[in-house]
Amino acid sequence: MASIFKKALTLLVGDDQSIPQLKMPKLGKSPLKKLTERELIQLESDIGKNIFGPIAKGHRREFFNLDAVTWIWYEEFTDANGVKKSTTTRYEVQGKAILKAQDGAKYSYLEGDELQNFGVAVQMYYEQVMRGIYKRDPETGQKLAQ
Repeated sequence: MASIFKKALTLLVGDDQSIPQLKMPKLGKSPLKKLTERELIQLESDIGKNIFGPIAKGHRREFFNLDAVTWIWYEEFTDANGVKKSTTTRYEVQGKAILKAQDGAKYSYLEGDELQNFGVAVQMYYEQVMRGIYKRDPETGQKLAQ
């Protein structure tokens, strides 16, 4: 998963050698090792959903890293007429570009502010997940002092 963060940062700042090497921790004997992949994704999504600011009452948001190249942003709400609406956006990191697929039909590549915002969201997600769930320093991958 760490390479996805490095790719996203490279897209934003170029091929800079100063980009930190992002390392996901080995779980070893951690209590997290007992969790399923789905449960870990849910824990990470609980952090990711708040990256974009407060969630309005009656809304649901998910933002998480599904696999080595895929990010998911899901929004669900009930409109003024009581109709439930939802939007799923999938981001795929493809070499030197990030493909955005919204609701499975509309495809486009991220550029400009949208690309920059995605990169910031990925970096915030990574830092908060490393600290909050894995109890690791996001830059070094080392365990945080208790």
